[in-house]
Amino acid sequence: MSTENPDFPEGTALVLGGSGGVGSAIAAEVASRKISVCITYQSNRERAEELADGIRSSGGVVSTAQVSLQDIESLNRCVKDITNRGRLHSVFIATGYDIPQVSIADLTPELWQRVLRADAEGVFNAIYTTLPHLRAGGGGSYVHISSAGLLRYPPLDILSVAPKAAIEELIKGVAKEEGSHNIRANSIAIGVIETGIFLRLREQGVFDDQWVAQVKQNLPMQRFGTPEEVAKMAVFLASSASAYTTGQLIPVDGGYGL
Repeated sequence: MSTENPDFPEGTALVLGGSGGVGSAIAAEVASRKISVCITYQSNRERAEELADGIRSSGGVVSTAQVSLQDIESLNRCVKDITNRGRLHSVFIATGYDIPQVSIADLTPELWQRVLRADAEGVFNAIYTTLPHLRAGGGGSYVHISSAGLLRYPPLDILSVAPKAAIEELIKGVAKEEGSHNIRANSIAIGVIETGIFLRLREQGVFDDQWVAQVKQNLPMQRFGTPEEVAKMAVFLASSASAYTTGQLIPVDGGYGL
């Protein structure tokens, strides 16, 4: 597909976790820039196809693929399908996990290991399977959706923050080692975004009205973010508009880290 977009080369952008709240917003933003996009889902095929239908109805070019970051073969199949059609130039990693809010004192080795493998090992698998193709295509960009908890630790959120800290060093390593291959890697540290996991946990009462009011009061913006706000930053970081930016953790958190 000719993208008709000077900020991106011809080819396809891959959105891992594209059926989720932030991932779907990224996929829609990518497609709105006349860029071919592949949306992955792990189990929610219906949501992925619904999103794809919406993109097609707006004139976008989109494909879907069932992928688990724990399954190298599913990643390889997805990437092979993309590269059979052309170049892979952008990889957005927007996978999310339903994890409990738990104190470190109450954390079990089994839960610790399961979450670290799902998140940190999963992102490594994504880079392992895509990096050779970014090199072969002449370069590209990784954008990882991380956590503002890396900037200011949120109590009971160790299972989110600890894997993201490991991933952040991986992202920095890619930026450092692969810059000579015209490959960039950046992360976005997101705060509370009104979508996906947050909305489900709020419905379950994990985050009650008092918690919401207190967190908003401590934010300079005094509101939560939208997935579209994250998506705009993600696409900017993948584009040539940020061609001299790599290895960075960019907050989109309403000032949470201040």
